[in-house]
Amino acid sequence: MNDLDRRGLLRAVAAMGGGTALTAMFPGWAQSATRGLAELPSLRGPTISLDVAESHLEVDGRMGHVVTVNGTVPAPILRLKQGQNVKLSVTNRLKEETSIHWHGILVPPQMDGVPGVSFPGIKPGETFVYEFPIIQSGTYWYHSHSGLQEQMGHYGPIVIEPADTDPIQFDREYVVMLSDFTFMHPHMIFARLKQEAGAFNYQRQTVAGLLKGEDQTMAERIDWAKMLMDPTDISDVTGAALKFLVNGHGPQDNWTALFNPGERVRLRFINAGAQMVFNVRIPGLKMTVVAADGQMVRPVEVDEFQIGNAETYDVIVQPTDDKAYTIMSEAVDRSGYGRATLAPRAGMTAEVPPLRKRPIGNMRDMGMDMGSMGGMSMSGDASMGDMSGMKGMDHGSMDMSGMADMKGPPPGMAPPKPRGSDTMGDMKGGGMQMDMSMRNPMNALGVKMGPGVQTIAPMPLDRTGEAGQGLESVGHRVLVYKDLVSLEANPDPRTPTRALDIHLTGNMERFIWGFDGVKFSDSTKPYTFEKGERVRVTLINDTMMAHPIHLHGHFFDLVIGAPNEHKPRKHTVIVLPGGKVSWDFTAEPGDWAFHCHMLYHMHAGMFQVFAVRPFEGATQ
Repeated sequence: MNDLDRRGLLRAVAAMGGGTALTAMFPGWAQSATRGLAELPSLRGPTISLDVAESHLEVDGRMGHVVTVNGTVPAPILRLKQGQNVKLSVTNRLKEETSIHWHGILVPPQMDGVPGVSFPGIKPGETFVYEFPIIQSGTYWYHSHSGLQEQMGHYGPIVIEPADTDPIQFDREYVVMLSDFTFMHPHMIFARLKQEAGAFNYQRQTVAGLLKGEDQTMAERIDWAKMLMDPTDISDVTGAALKFLVNGHGPQDNWTALFNPGERVRLRFINAGAQMVFNVRIPGLKMTVVAADGQMVRPVEVDEFQIGNAETYDVIVQPTDDKAYTIMSEAVDRSGYGRATLAPRAGMTAEVPPLRKRPIGNMRDMGMDMGSMGGMSMSGDASMGDMSGMKGMDHGSMDMSGMADMKGPPPGMAPPKPRGSDTMGDMKGGGMQMDMSMRNPMNALGVKMGPGVQTIAPMPLDRTGEAGQGLESVGHRVLVYKDLVSLEANPDPRTPTRALDIHLTGNMERFIWGFDGVKFSDSTKPYTFEKGERVRVTLINDTMMAHPIHLHGHFFDLVIGAPNEHKPRKHTVIVLPGGKVSWDFTAEPGDWAFHCHMLYHMHAGMFQVFAVRPFEGATQ
């Protein structure tokens, strides 16, 4: 935006009444201190027109460049009905290609909205008509799958009403869409990340902190430096470059939702952040989680939950006091926060809690925490709590004879294909000898070793029972994946017949990300499946950063110990550093995107395709 354009815009804003004109940038549902969502303007099916264009948005008093849908950020709510057929005409007013992906919606592959995978994209000046049946209900969202437009505001919520009576009882509801916004152009952010690891990390350890006894010891810092790794680099892009928004409003703007004391209020949380995981809490109020990724779960009462990029959670709160409450969405790296207010009257505010201490990477995040394994010994005298004994992490061998039972695939399931593996060493004399080098290819069979693989987790653990980075000891109940139990029976409870391990790999120094050591631009073939087959996929995170992984066109059942026919069904799952997550899915015909939902990780290569055949109309 040049200076003349900016001055012209500001003059126009002043002529229209300043604040009134800027408020018009928000759709009705996102404007502050509105009544219940059901009473707000929204776009309803079965026929909807959407225009994608450029504009400007004021955040906390500063103007920024955005991509809008129908002139607003966030985009309008699409309010649909289970059982209807919808037709969505999307017109591109930009000077570049655009697209819309219907995140979490089960659609025919040609309607999925991923340029180069499921359709050619929408060229400037063109209109593309998406048409598909609505076969589900719940909270979802839509966003661009072109370039870095999602970071620029190209996203909006979807609320699908059930065909019958909603089993979740509430008096009023609000969408609470969390996002991150930058005044810097996203391509500049990406270029900075490629030039310098941690370019936006202003929370690094200091000598002053060392002298005060804060964070890591000198020995630990030396060990991490040898590995070219920074234990404070939690998010790549931080509050140094991002503003954290709630329904398009910055913390100073203070978006406000109203309630009457005693009402059951349904809050539909959506993380539309391009790069940030958020920790959500409402001090003074319990939250009852009733849905995850649009799928109903048995109610779970919590004080806080961590929501990864692209995840959604529906919660019920019931404030009984005549006072305001802060809806706090704290960045996982503690570099900032989004803030909104739940209040009985407009203009009320509540105390905003201070940012908590930022998390520090540890051995568990490396996939090297053996403390919970019990009975294991390691050559040398290395304390698990003191990395100075690890001697650069490059150990010769480890006696694994006391290791807990290492469960294989369920009976009748084929072993994992050799495109990635969690095989951890050679069995010798009933025990296991393990090379603890974080570059040992034997710890990740099938991973292509090269510049895109900085580390391999020697002992990745199932961390689905953990609250998330920085929430280990907050002193109240935090939602974990193992709390989730599907309210409805899983549609396909068959035992998988095949297992596939996929390693999440990366090089933070060079900002290269991929699957099994390969970034998408260098890949030669997709992951292949047969129509209708039941497969167990295990995601193994060999990096020091959490990754929210999304599979298009499917829900998968998390393998986390829930009753066999009531495993939680999700479309996106956070895989913690050094951790692994297993899920079962039934392959649906088509070419489906599979990627990390941290936008800059996907842009840097953490993207692949699940190709399911036979697929009518496929060329191969």
